Amino acid sequence: MGNEPGDGELSATLRRIERAAGALATASVARMDETLPWFRALPADQRSWVMLVAQAGARSLVQWLRSGGGGADSTQEVSDEVFAAAPQALARSITLQQTVALIKVTIDVVEEQVPHLAAEGEEQRLRDAVLRFSREIAFAAARVYARAAESRGAWDARLQALLVDALLRGDSPDVLASRAAALGWADAPPVAVAVGRSPGGEVSAVLHTVYRQARRIGVEVIGGVHGDRLVIVLGGAADPVAATGKLLGAFGDGPVVVGPAVPSLDGATESARAALAGFRAAPAWPGAPRPVPAADLLPERALAGDAEARRRLRHDVYAALVRAGGELLETLDAFFAAGGTLESAARALFVHPNTVRYRLRRIAEVTGFSPLAPRDAFALQVALTVGRLDPLAPMVPSQTMAPAVAKTSQTGDDHR
Repeated sequence: MGNEPGDGELSATLRRIERAAGALATASVARMDETLPWFRALPADQRSWVMLVAQAGARSLVQWLRSGGGGADSTQEVSDEVFAAAPQALARSITLQQTVALIKVTIDVVEEQVPHLAAEGEEQRLRDAVLRFSREIAFAAARVYARAAESRGAWDARLQALLVDALLRGDSPDVLASRAAALGWADAPPVAVAVGRSPGGEVSAVLHTVYRQARRIGVEVIGGVHGDRLVIVLGGAADPVAATGKLLGAFGDGPVVVGPAVPSLDGATESARAALAGFRAAPAWPGAPRPVPAADLLPERALAGDAEARRRLRHDVYAALVRAGGELLETLDAFFAAGGTLESAARALFVHPNTVRYRLRRIAEVTGFSPLAPRDAFALQVALTVGRLDPLAPMVPSQTMAPAVAKTSQTGDDHR
């Protein structure tokens, strides 16, 4: 026991350090104020917390030396409780790098005072002990910040899961905005929602991959795992589909569907609904690109019972054809009945093939779907079926459409 600091070894030095603890803390804070511009900008309460930590550090040095930490071969760790003197809020106000700078300043001050603190003949031993103590106190700070980051990460993950759940439920914009604000969401336009299968494993690991890849491409994201699905809200991506394509490594196998872009998070529920409906219907299109826009899955979504997809096909496709003139519907029916053969459709309609070509081009202009493209032809067929099963109010071509209809008929007659 004769080798323990408390039984004679450094005992006189320890008493001096104990008496000088307050002065050491005051001198350290003064040095911080002189050398660290960011420290001078801290509020008074946070500066006082730093003073408390510095005083606790001086007391911890004494305890550490007494417990055997001053030995050359000691593996004694400094307790993290040295930082318990300050509220956890300090860890959110001061970064780990800044904390290391504060520790360095304090250690420099203590080293300068070694000639006054150490008893005769103990100067070098105290200096060596202070160096080892500085290493241990830095490790203790790192542990404190690691726990704070882990706790903050778990809380953020919980908030993001709640936000994703609110999106999928269609909660009010106020609920979405409050939860997004708590996460620091900047709401950079446009905003879109992508849905795919989760790769499995720890949720925190899945989301870490999402955030890492999002940082690389410079987009804002909020992610959540909902059952077996990974839901990502993207912000600030000019092309959300292309941006999602760069995040595919975060998803598991299977389709990845991207909802339509909306101006802000307030409208993201619409994007989420479309993406989820597309994800459910995507297995019906094995050859779909990955990722695929939800709008490209309108026919599958309609067949799967998505009311919004049926409404869009009925209103944007079928009703548009009705408004453009009955001859377009007639031509489309004949074209499909002829198995997509233009000449056979022309014979069935008693018109020139060029008339059929012209009308097919008009159909593509009116609806955005070309009957000559197999995928578009499928969408048109589903739209015709939906439109006839769910008829709208009487859709008579308006007077403003009459000249265009007459022009179309005239063009057809010219090619008979």
